[in-house]
Amino acid sequence: MKERLEQIKAEALAQIQASDVPEKLSEVRVKFLGKKGELTAVLKSMKDVAPEERPKVGQLVNETRAAIENLLEETKEKMEKSIREEKMKEEVIDVTLPSKKNMVGHRHPNTIALEEVERIFIGMGYEVVEGPEVEYDLYNFEKLNIPDGHPAKDEQDTFYINKDIVLRTQTSPVQARVMEQGKLPIRMIAPGRVFRSDEVDATHSPSFHQIEGLVIDKNISFADLKGTLEVFAKELFGEETKTKFRPHHFPFTEPSAEVDVTCFKCGGKGCRFCKGSGWIEILGCGMVHPHVLEMCGIDPEEYSGFAFGVGLERIALLKYEIDDMRLLYENDIRFLKQF
Repeated sequence: MKERLEQIKAEALAQIQASDVPEKLSEVRVKFLGKKGELTAVLKSMKDVAPEERPKVGQLVNETRAAIENLLEETKEKMEKSIREEKMKEEVIDVTLPSKKNMVGHRHPNTIALEEVERIFIGMGYEVVEGPEVEYDLYNFEKLNIPDGHPAKDEQDTFYINKDIVLRTQTSPVQARVMEQGKLPIRMIAPGRVFRSDEVDATHSPSFHQIEGLVIDKNISFADLKGTLEVFAKELFGEETKTKFRPHHFPFTEPSAEVDVTCFKCGGKGCRFCKGSGWIEILGCGMVHPHVLEMCGIDPEEYSGFAFGVGLERIALLKYEIDDMRLLYENDIRFLKQF
């Protein structure tokens, strides 16, 4: 038994010294010290050893195991140190070289403007609601008091998928869908992408964004609409901003109005930005038409409300004094990194 242990020890030490990579050391460990290793086999054969010899044999086995393990650890440490030194020679870093600038992205000007508008209306208790971009004609037109034959349904303005389905031309269909649910009162804004058959120029695009607002409750008046939009304008453009309402016509509101704000560049004195008028148009609004309320299942005798719509790109163009909407979509990094 003693000769067998010395043979195992000599063989193990020789294989350890011959190893040149950590993987081979692992193979030696398994071969001699593993569950099915040669030292384990010796221990299993202890039953064949005379009882008085077992302590001596056990001590020899432990000494052999300790010798193998010690050499394994020493060799492993030397090997890892050597590998690390070689790797460091190959991966020399010249600390005198200039560092690479980390190009960090940021939000698009449209997104910045949208988040600002959402912050203002959420602060006034409004909910942000979204709807489908591919919409039924029923919601995009009919429930908004735009029947067949109305000029707004002309194919030159609308992308028709078939006679009943369109790419929405406004985010107002979301208002109709929410009113249909009958959960009153309603205070919501509906931002989203819309589509119209327009030629691309400095102020038009076939795809752009709108933000619609809707309030439905008892005893809502035009005064509530004016107060809401005045707060919105002051929050967005500054405390000195004033608003002006001009009569207009929209099929789904009555009465309707266009809203102007004092030019935030010249303070209303007149400049190139406001074309000398001192005022800048920002949105359209009005009291929800009673017929629209009826079509959406709301009693116009008991409830009233107001709605407004603003172009997101228009807000971004005004807020950042951009004079061409196409700049927002050309993805020119020289332009976008200014925001």
